[in-house]
Amino acid sequence: MAEHALIEAAGTELRISNPGKVFFPERGITKLDLINYYLALADPVINHLRDRPTVLKRYVDGAAGEPFFQKRIPDSAPEWLQTAVVTFPSGRTARELLPNDAAHLVWGVNLGVIDWNPWPCRASDLDHPDELRVDLDPTPEASWDDVRRVALVAGEVLSDHGLTGFPKTSGSRGIHINVRVHPERDFIEVRRAALALAREVERRAPALASSKWWKEERHGVFIDYNQNARDRTVASAYSVRPVPDARVSTPLRWDEVPDVEPGDLRLETVGELVARRGDPSADIDGHAGSLDALLELSARDEERGLGDAPWPPMFRKQAGEPRRVQPSRARKPPG
Repeated sequence: MAEHALIEAAGTELRISNPGKVFFPERGITKLDLINYYLALADPVINHLRDRPTVLKRYVDGAAGEPFFQKRIPDSAPEWLQTAVVTFPSGRTARELLPNDAAHLVWGVNLGVIDWNPWPCRASDLDHPDELRVDLDPTPEASWDDVRRVALVAGEVLSDHGLTGFPKTSGSRGIHINVRVHPERDFIEVRRAALALAREVERRAPALASSKWWKEERHGVFIDYNQNARDRTVASAYSVRPVPDARVSTPLRWDEVPDVEPGDLRLETVGELVARRGDPSADIDGHAGSLDALLELSARDEERGLGDAPWPPMFRKQAGEPRRVQPSRARKPPG
């Protein structure tokens, strides 16, 4: 087995260590296979990563191993790498990768990156997201058909509020919907709009959808509004996911959602699919919309007595954030 290989990408020659290293044992997919996948689909992959700070989620032992997150690009990294300095909720900063061409993709995969996890904002304006993210996360009792049905409801809610959603499989058990928005609202406002969206989907499909953060209160498909909080990231479009069959987070047309089967969308099949029917998300940047209507919906929710909802645990407690109420453990009197 060759100890290294030389690959040229975007005019840069990169030295790949252990190109034959198996990343997906069940399918015999190697590091070089993963690199070749990203080279073949570099244009649509970069379309969703360009100028976005991106966390490196490194699987140095392959998809079956335990990953670690590298948020800081070391000073020893190649000078040609493009980066941006981001600020976390804690106030700390980090220099993160901007995967702006195929060479950046190859460099990341060589370090063990399998899927790409970008911020929802661009380097030119790190405080105002240009993407709202709808993450549909099924609870254990929910079926795949439930996920597809909730996705269609979410698409209707977005359309009713002047926004265009671009659905994709998550590459795992869920569906994501990416929504381009004008970068004029901060992370708190975008999250508030996402919460209003989640509550409206729950109202329209109460038996199928839930906006409740605490796991013991959820049912069906959880609409994870907190994926829009600062420093939260999700796998981007055309990312290969670290699951045994190397599924891909694949953009869909809306008419494909009712029948899509995520197991059909794998590293070996997605390239042919894109060649045959194109990329449904190719013009996503041309559909930026306003969050005004969703924020008006949020204001109406507040008038109904629905205030803020819980934030992720790594965030400081927010003003007005509800606290978790633990079930009473008081012993019942005998008899």
